[in-house]
Amino acid sequence: MADLRMSLAVLVVHTVLYTACQALWCNCTTPLCKKSDFQCETDGACTASTIFSNGKQQHSRGCIPQEDLVPPGKPIYCLGVEGYLYTQCCYTDYCNSIDLRVPTEIGGGYGPGGTWRLVELVAVIAGPLFLLCLLLLVGAFIYHYHRRGYNHRQRLEVEDPSCDHLYLAKDRSLEDLLCNLSTSGSGSGQYAVWWWNCSPTVMLWIFISWYLVIFFYCHFFFWAGLPLFVQRTVARTIVLQEIIGKGRFGEVWRGRWRGGDVAVKIFSSREERSWFREAEIYQTIMLRHENILGFIAADNKDNGTWTQLWLVSDYHEYGSLFDYLNRYSVTTEETIKLALSAANGLAHLHMEILGTQGKPGIAHRDLKSKNILVKKNCTCAIADLGLAVRHDSATDTIDIAPNQRVGTNRYMAPEVLDETINTRHFESFKCADIYALGLVYWEIARRCNSGGIHQEYQLPYYDLVPSDPSIEEMRKVVCDQKLRPNIPNWWQNYEALRIMGKIMRECWYANGAARLTALRIKKTLSQLSIQEDIKI
Repeated sequence: MADLRMSLAVLVVHTVLYTACQALWCNCTTPLCKKSDFQCETDGACTASTIFSNGKQQHSRGCIPQEDLVPPGKPIYCLGVEGYLYTQCCYTDYCNSIDLRVPTEIGGGYGPGGTWRLVELVAVIAGPLFLLCLLLLVGAFIYHYHRRGYNHRQRLEVEDPSCDHLYLAKDRSLEDLLCNLSTSGSGSGQYAVWWWNCSPTVMLWIFISWYLVIFFYCHFFFWAGLPLFVQRTVARTIVLQEIIGKGRFGEVWRGRWRGGDVAVKIFSSREERSWFREAEIYQTIMLRHENILGFIAADNKDNGTWTQLWLVSDYHEYGSLFDYLNRYSVTTEETIKLALSAANGLAHLHMEILGTQGKPGIAHRDLKSKNILVKKNCTCAIADLGLAVRHDSATDTIDIAPNQRVGTNRYMAPEVLDETINTRHFESFKCADIYALGLVYWEIARRCNSGGIHQEYQLPYYDLVPSDPSIEEMRKVVCDQKLRPNIPNWWQNYEALRIMGKIMRECWYANGAARLTALRIKKTLSQLSIQEDIKI
């Protein structure tokens, strides 16, 4: 017995010593580390990072717990963003005392869209060079005319220095005579005559050159949201009014800008990659659509203690569809408008537009009522594209950003819950969006006031899972038991609800390939709106 106790004691001591040896001490510059003398202890890694902001490099140091070092071998928090963020992880005590430098500041930019692509760089260089060549050409014209006038005067003085009379020959006009009089005078007269004779051509060249320069800048910098130089100053001209929402990413504020309201999504520093990714997706060419949240700018702002990451967009006073349905019931007309506009926005998101300035197909991956906003005309605008993926049809590859966030468990499709989704096939992500859209339709239809009857608002699967279900709980209900939200029988008595119920069932098939497409849903609801004489 004594030997057993001794063995246990030795084991405990070894465990404590091993744990102590595993602890890693790092330098820390965050406000939370003030109490610990700007040091932190972790079982993971030390990190040093540099952000290029407002023309300056801001250094930060801290700790990353072991659980956040995913994926193994290349953790997300140890990756940088070219030209904007440079991060390095190390694994010895106080190894992060160095100040890293951002190796490249491409285009002098930072944040989303801050780095210039090859075509944009060529445009920026070609514009000034074109103007320089034009100025050289104009200078050559001036020199040529000046030289010809000077030679003409010299010839007159040599041939007949006493000539003090002018005669108008038969083949000469009065304009020619005036030109000759001018060239015999001062140099300024020469320039005036040259300008009089050549100004239409010069003005045409100047107009063409400026048109090309403006075209280059507008075409490449104004295609989504505000131009870059405006985006980088917008945070300094917005006055925050009130906080209107909070989430795991940070906060949403209502702000005043240029006499109107805007929504300002302020990300916490830990969600930097989500901010970068969402701004990057919003600036996709040809993404702007009436049923997708209007993007204005992305910016960062130093508030003295930490760098705020701003995403500025259109403001919609009704808030999210989740908030709207909690407050109000909806008429049949409003039900159809909400459902049709949501399908319209998702169809545009999913659609690929081919062309020299085309749009890639985009899947949302986190569609839910909290990520859909309600506009004044009772139509929807899809928001929160931080988890979206883009499809490159030329190479048949999917652009998935390194991001630890996953979708909302309650709205995950069966193939996502049981991890059978084919992540190499873009259609799989679109099918998962359709499943989530069907759940959103169920939320809307429950609040539809038909025949004086409407149900209270509830989240999908409210009667089958707890308020914050885990993936395992959702998998058990959706995949194992194959249950779906209940569709009441009395919906069959009303045409709009009957069709909505049919759409929902076809969105919830376990086989993603059997589900409806967003375009098919849009066409079905468009026909329903015509039957109900609803103007969208």
